[in-house]
Amino acid sequence: MTEQKYSLDEIRLRLNHLDDQLLKLLSERRKMSLEVAKSKVQTSKPVRDAEREQQLLVKLINNGQTKYDLDPQYITKLFHTIIEDSVLLQQAHLQNLANPELSRKPLARVSFLGAKGSYSHLASLEYFSRKNTELIELNCERFKDVATTVESGHADYGVLPIENTSSGSINEVYDLLQHTTLYIVGEITLPIEHCLVATSEIHIEDITTLYSHPQPHQQCSEFLSRLPGVELKSCASTADAMQKVKQMNRNDVAAIGNASSGKLYGLQSIQGNIANQTENHTRFIVVARKPVEVSTQIPAKTTLIMSTAQQAGSLVESLLVLQRYGINMTKLESRPIMGNPWEEMFYVDLESHLNAEHMQQALSEITKLTKHLKVLGCYPSENVKPTAVQLN
Repeated sequence: MTEQKYSLDEIRLRLNHLDDQLLKLLSERRKMSLEVAKSKVQTSKPVRDAEREQQLLVKLINNGQTKYDLDPQYITKLFHTIIEDSVLLQQAHLQNLANPELSRKPLARVSFLGAKGSYSHLASLEYFSRKNTELIELNCERFKDVATTVESGHADYGVLPIENTSSGSINEVYDLLQHTTLYIVGEITLPIEHCLVATSEIHIEDITTLYSHPQPHQQCSEFLSRLPGVELKSCASTADAMQKVKQMNRNDVAAIGNASSGKLYGLQSIQGNIANQTENHTRFIVVARKPVEVSTQIPAKTTLIMSTAQQAGSLVESLLVLQRYGINMTKLESRPIMGNPWEEMFYVDLESHLNAEHMQQALSEITKLTKHLKVLGCYPSENVKPTAVQLN
């Protein structure tokens, strides 16, 4: 039997020391990333340099393997996170320079669906924590109320879910965008980790009633199909569902929500991983009364809505313009135009800065081909694509 070199207490002390060193180094690296952003202000270089990132990651993988016996996947996963943080930090710095009036406002009023602990609330906290902005939280009962509070000036921003990887597009929000005067100024994608929460450690077979928002009901439909006889009841949000279960305080009711949010209401998780898809994410948009200026040095997205003539090939003709100018379309959604039977409004997400020359040329051509076209917003792309690298 191999003699142990250190006692458990000594090992833990050593690990604590190493963890402190890692935190110090990560902090120093962050400061240097900010210096990189400042240098790019002078050179006008874009935030992301795919070739440089790839070379860096390959070097780190090789050094990790040969010098420190570290697994390539481990290194890749770790540095994807570090690179993502660096990119977002640099983007935030450049955006503050492009929008000085916003950087001088460390406090913002933000409206979202549901009470504290709802997924919209969690998305709001995550998005504005990246901006070092403190929040005055305004919870709303309906998506329309979120938009109305911003339009009326009672809130500076509204956070709305727009699509989910499991249940698809959230049509109510798309229909809302068709009539609002607001602009999209940001986005964030949040991992959705659905679980069953209840007031105590009850057995699943004892549940008679399950509360949640209709979206989680759809996203967990396969799990719910295995609960015969359970009555599904809809609430305005997952937070409202958890509040309801807490108030009822019964051992035969539960809610679908987030485990950490459940703790806010004194609930415990009794079953996790209940979504249809393991990788379950919701994309949220941030809306405001005025558009935001986007630095040309950072990756941007532009969202527009348009309606085409009611004749064969009209939509395809418009989309071919985007192809000709090399503009990548990441989303195309159609919704009926209220009051105009059989007519559709198309929502389009594009990976391009609104003020880019090729984008302006494309919009000029598309405008001539459509009956109606409106830009809903140009905003920083917060979803940092992982650096591509070939692992052996």
